[in-house]
Amino acid sequence: MEDLIQGRLGGADGYDIRCAIDGDKIAGRAGGKLYGKDLELEITDRGVRGSVGDESLSIELEGGELRGHVGSQKLVLRGVDRVTGFLGQPIVGWNIVAQQQGETLSGQLGSTVLGRGFELQLGSAPGWVGTLVAVVAFYALEPRASFGA
Repeated sequence: MEDLIQGRLGGADGYDIRCAIDGDKIAGRAGGKLYGKDLELEITDRGVRGSVGDESLSIELEGGELRGHVGSQKLVLRGVDRVTGFLGQPIVGWNIVAQQQGETLSGQLGSTVLGRGFELQLGSAPGWVGTLVAVVAFYALEPRASFGA
């Protein structure tokens, strides 16, 4: 049986996420066939690198936090099972909060009014990996106006 991260970002009007886990590599798709992006992540001994659509991501472990960029946006993540962080710039960015319960991860990007909730089944992945997958999918599929670009 395949080890998967799968679920939904944004509720009924959101996007499906489905990724296969193969060792330190995660590959899959956010969104559907007509409107979606492929994503590939590789966990390295220094952090995570990869791509979503035509954009790259690179984050490194610094002082107990993952710091780097997803495309043009800054990303900071802290924690393993309970993950917090931030995507974007201070005024036009998105807070990140997620909590792992067993193999399920529930979280929120941005406020409860304007943000996007997500729920993922993690397979064997830890909560921080599922949170990263949700953030990358959000970045790839949300209009750039959401980031002030």
